[in-house]
Amino acid sequence: MKNICLFLIAVAISATNFAQKVYNTRTGNITFFSSAPLEDIEAKNNAVFSQLFSATGQYNFEMNIKDFHFENDLMEEHFNEDYMHSDKLPKSFFKGTITNIRDINFAKDGVYNAVVKGSLTIHGITREIVQNGTIEIKGGRLTAHSKFKILRKDYNIGGSLASKMISDTVEVTVNCQYD
Repeated sequence: MKNICLFLIAVAISATNFAQKVYNTRTGNITFFSSAPLEDIEAKNNAVFSQLFSATGQYNFEMNIKDFHFENDLMEEHFNEDYMHSDKLPKSFFKGTITNIRDINFAKDGVYNAVVKGSLTIHGITREIVQNGTIEIKGGRLTAHSKFKILRKDYNIGGSLASKMISDTVEVTVNCQYD
């Protein structure tokens, strides 16, 4: 009887693992926008690595700071050298969970609300965040989208020079289309 119970538990665990799909991308897109007195600042990063685990809701992304590109080369240089110190702090991360993963039907086309909770690391500083977004399923393909704001001071970005050049609030947009 003991062996039968262990076998059934093993089958249940295996079935759960087989039901979980891992969605991946290496071409996720994150942009940020900041309104500034002299000119607005916007940068795009199209080389974001991200994973989403359908059964557990685990959601992660990682990016190189130097993969943010600006229309103005001088802005990009100041961003990397003066504000983000990307030689010393080259990456940014998010590790978290979609807390309402059971509300998302990965087998049915639609747009589903998602609540994401986790740790966001920018400029070497990690903060807990909770943000809303959407998961769109269309033809078996998955796209995650979120738009939220962060405060520069929360991540020690810039300093006195930045406060004259960049808004205190930066809008972040996440768009990841998964394989």
